[in-house]
Amino acid sequence: MAILNKPDKVHQAIAWHGDIPITNRYTAGVAGERFFREVKENGKFMGTRCPECDLIYVPATMFCERCFAELDEWVQVENQGQVVTYTILYWDLDDQPLAVPLVLALVQLDGSDGGLVHYLGETDPEDVYIGMEVEAVLKDPAEREGSILDIRHFRPIQV
Repeated sequence: MAILNKPDKVHQAIAWHGDIPITNRYTAGVAGERFFREVKENGKFMGTRCPECDLIYVPATMFCERCFAELDEWVQVENQGQVVTYTILYWDLDDQPLAVPLVLALVQLDGSDGGLVHYLGETDPEDVYIGMEVEAVLKDPAEREGSILDIRHFRPIQV
């Protein structure tokens, strides 16, 4: 059925049985690609700075969401920050109970105005709190692939 011949009645809908032969590739974009490359190759977290608003975006973006300025200044930010919010997961995506609860948190990295959503590890879920100081735990350099999973998790900073 051509795209111009869209069904407008339920009885005209067609079902496709079996696998749909479609492939695609996801791109993180220019800013995301540089962010992941820095994590992979150098173990560094980079953000982009808005010269107008003086905001540092992590994850990096190419344009400021407030003033729409083009962002071409890259700055390194810390690999540690604070838990802004979190949730404790007891069930997986298939609605099966997890053997051990997982903690998913939004971490605002020091020196940035943004944050990363990632797992917290090396802590009991009951001990997590808003404002908790955490640091990134990266995979060994040989294991990194250039994705968000190059960060194993964030763990509490022992003071």
